Amino acid sequence: MAAEGALKCVKFLVFFFSFVFCLCGAALAAAGAAVSLALGRAPLAPGGAGGWSPAAVAALGGLIFLSAFLGCCGAWRESHCLLTTFTVLLSLIFLLELAAAVTGYVFKNKVHGLVEDGLWAAVRGYEGDAALSATVDGIQRELSCCGVNNYTDWASVGSFGANDSVPSSCCRQPGASCNLRPTPATVFAKGCLPSLEAWVGRNVVVLAAMALGVAFFEVLGVVFSCCLMRGIRSGYEVM
Repeated sequence: MAAEGALKCVKFLVFFFSFVFCLCGAALAAAGAAVSLALGRAPLAPGGAGGWSPAAVAALGGLIFLSAFLGCCGAWRESHCLLTTFTVLLSLIFLLELAAAVTGYVFKNKVHGLVEDGLWAAVRGYEGDAALSATVDGIQRELSCCGVNNYTDWASVGSFGANDSVPSSCCRQPGASCNLRPTPATVFAKGCLPSLEAWVGRNVVVLAAMALGVAFFEVLGVVFSCCLMRGIRSGYEVM
């Protein structure tokens, strides 16, 4: 009786952890998608993420949700097959999340170069690409900044250098000629690089921390699932 009582407790814990993983998987998928969309608006240098992306973390969240659903069904029906599938998937996901957290941390250390190169490319292509100009204007308005390092960076860009001007998105107060002959009094003096770098870094760190936090609880889920599988195979009645 004591063994059966213990297995009932384990069954409840497996079901509880599986339900929590369902919620965590959905949250991780939503966060990954949100960060992916947010970073999609940031001008980053291509090919520098080393295979890491928020979209991959979102897909991982979806996989967690699916495996957790199998865990809930397996615990409720006391299915050795479903619990085995749940345990194997959860173990693989745990390893993937550790890899995501580590590569996310490595990616964070590369943020400065990726942001700087991408931002310079966006500034230099401002006049020839409407999408880039809209992105740069949005960043400069949102972060109250101008250029990469400061507003004088625009002096090396096409007609801005020839006309001694900057984009109107640099203006502190919109006006008919606020972007002509710019000074720190009329335009944002600071560059966009520090603020954009910090913004990208925060998004990456939060997502990696979420993946690592879920991975910690998955270890407990695997342990309890293995205990329940052992009890089911031993023939105990756990209902």
